Amino acid sequence: MKNSLIIPVENQVREFDPKLLLACIAARRGFSAMIGSRWEIDNRIASFPRSIYLSKSMTARGGKMLRIMHKIGHEIVAWDEEALVHLPPETFFSRRISPIGIKHVSHLFAWGQDNADLWRQYPNLSPETPIHITGNPRGDMLRPEMRDFYAKEIKDLRKAYGDFILINTNVNHVNAFYPHQNLFLPVKRPGEEPRFGKAARGMSREFAEGLRSHKQAVFNDFKKLIPSLAEAFPDRTIVVRPHPTENHGVYSKIAARCERVRVTNEGNVVPWLLAAKVLVHNGCTTGVEAYAMGVPAISYRKSVNAYYDNGFYRLPNLLSHQCFNFEELRLTVEKIFAGELGAADGEERQSNIDRYLAARDGALACERIVDVLEKMMAGHSELPKPDLLDRLEGWSIANGRRLVKGVLSYLPNTHNRPEFQRHRFPGISPDALNEKIDRIQQILGENNGFKVEQLSDVLFQISI
Repeated sequence: MKNSLIIPVENQVREFDPKLLLACIAARRGFSAMIGSRWEIDNRIASFPRSIYLSKSMTARGGKMLRIMHKIGHEIVAWDEEALVHLPPETFFSRRISPIGIKHVSHLFAWGQDNADLWRQYPNLSPETPIHITGNPRGDMLRPEMRDFYAKEIKDLRKAYGDFILINTNVNHVNAFYPHQNLFLPVKRPGEEPRFGKAARGMSREFAEGLRSHKQAVFNDFKKLIPSLAEAFPDRTIVVRPHPTENHGVYSKIAARCERVRVTNEGNVVPWLLAAKVLVHNGCTTGVEAYAMGVPAISYRKSVNAYYDNGFYRLPNLLSHQCFNFEELRLTVEKIFAGELGAADGEERQSNIDRYLAARDGALACERIVDVLEKMMAGHSELPKPDLLDRLEGWSIANGRRLVKGVLSYLPNTHNRPEFQRHRFPGISPDALNEKIDRIQQILGENNGFKVEQLSDVLFQISI
């Protein structure tokens, strides 16, 4: 009997490819790996056999789900998708970790030493919970040996856009897909104190208000920057990639006025970074990814806030060339196009990325993670079965939750809406999935004859 591994994907463009690599490596080691929409998996969790569930977070909302899974009999291991570039510890803990959630996690996988040290500060983490500094599958996709996975996409992007300037925005705190996902909800009456939105959960009002002011300033800077760059470089295409949970409307309006500006969130960001001549961002994780791959990156810091920039956004800014006004940016971009300036470098930058991102060489992060999973299951043909009463409680809560979510899906402006879930996970065809798997096998130098079973339009089972 194969051990089962469940790999939920919340944001398809960011998470699917690296998690597919993990699924393939797990499958070749004897696991039956289920991968697909987190929404779909969590809704159907009561119908799946007892499995190892790889959680991407341990938030208060997700913690309730982890409790249900634990009662059903699933073994929960976790990393935090947002722990590479993270909030200050106190705010990070209140937003990203719940005592209920982490209580049911048996193993933690850290991006690097910084992530492991951060978790060890959490007061409700049991000292017996192992923290494995494995790196993360997203880091695997940045390594030189994985570049061929995106070779066709890179070629197609360069053909379509030439030597283009890539702008990645991350102002979803003030420009969210739905207004309730912002830091603060729209004020309905004059003089009314704004209420917290989804993005402010776990933050103090002082922290949230300061972050909103900073993010709004950055948002305004980039709305001016895009047409200015288009005017300064009329022979170059400007590609704007908003954060996956951002509203694209503002950028699309700018693009409508600028002939060579394009707005897209298509595909994983890695081929876009490798195809671009230069990346422009402000405190974005893509600045870290660009540095890891040797892609020139500029942090445009026209609006500076020492508290947030030197804390929350320190790493991506540090690993990039920093420009504090448009003229500095324009000259830096010109030098990069002229071949006079490459990616940012220096010993300080190297030591920082080594601390934050493990598995940059040697065994892949995916391989290190599966090593741990194999040791967990060594000598066990199946996971322990919980008490009957716990299982019945878990099944009933899970199925009740599914019904409630179904009803909520009809409400406006909610993350339960089908269009929002499709925005985050549009789905993938079996042919496209198999083509991705073939590319992974070519890179790994293997031909394992994977069996791919489609469970729904957004959910697949991979095994040998």
